[in-house]
Amino acid sequence: MRIDKFLKVSRILKRRTVAQEAAAAGKIAVNGREVKPAYRLKAGDIVEISFQAGVLKFRVKELKENVKKDEASSLYEVIGEDA
Repeated sequence: MRIDKFLKVSRILKRRTVAQEAAAAGKIAVNGREVKPAYRLKAGDIVEISFQAGVLKFRVKELKENVKKDEASSLYEVIGEDA
């Protein structure tokens, strides 16, 4: 699954276009490397997203095309947040 789609499906970012813009601006890294919006994510990958307020770091647990709002947080595990 593409990183931009995962961020939308998991509800980490609200819209896919926001995820695409963040990746294009170099604010998303997977396993320590900066990625583009089309990067293919795999279970077990460590993702870091830089926000103005800090950095969110999480591990991808599973990939699903569609999930309910209640189940969205089951797709990832937060490792660390720097505020």
